[in-house]
Amino acid sequence: MAYLVIAYPNISSEDFSWIQKYREQNDALYFNVVKPHFTIVFPTFDVKVDDFVNEITNLASGLKRFDFKARCFVVNKDAFNDYYHEFLVPDEGFSNFIKLRDHFYSGKLSKNLRFDIDFIPHVGIGNSQNPQECKDRVDALNKKNLEIVGTIDKLAILKYEDDTITEIKNVELN
Repeated sequence: MAYLVIAYPNISSEDFSWIQKYREQNDALYFNVVKPHFTIVFPTFDVKVDDFVNEITNLASGLKRFDFKARCFVVNKDAFNDYYHEFLVPDEGFSNFIKLRDHFYSGKLSKNLRFDIDFIPHVGIGNSQNPQECKDRVDALNKKNLEIVGTIDKLAILKYEDDTITEIKNVELN
């Protein structure tokens, strides 16, 4: 069992539908597990649920919502298995995601920050064990010059166990 924090992007229904249709075809690992999201705090295994929720809630107090625009798709190798992932990455708002993540790892969770994995704010949209397949799909998407515009206005504190996500608490951003 692990606890994590994600941000479900507040985007248009058209963009959400497009992402979900793409994920249904290309995201065999996570389509049925979780909706499109940005991971802010990665799965944490060594903290009690009450401590985790209190830490996130306290650190989130006073944080402001922010806008983002995502226009770029990239391929990323999974550090833990043989999969490659297709990410939708924000151009605008990128630094806000970095600062938000760093803020949550500045307190009691600081020992859980992974320095061996690059943090790339993203919405995961596809995956495959064939890197060329991911690269071809990403190249096709980038040629379309798509733009996903949205807002991060709340965070979801989750429990992750047996490939199942359970929402514990939502925290609104000011």
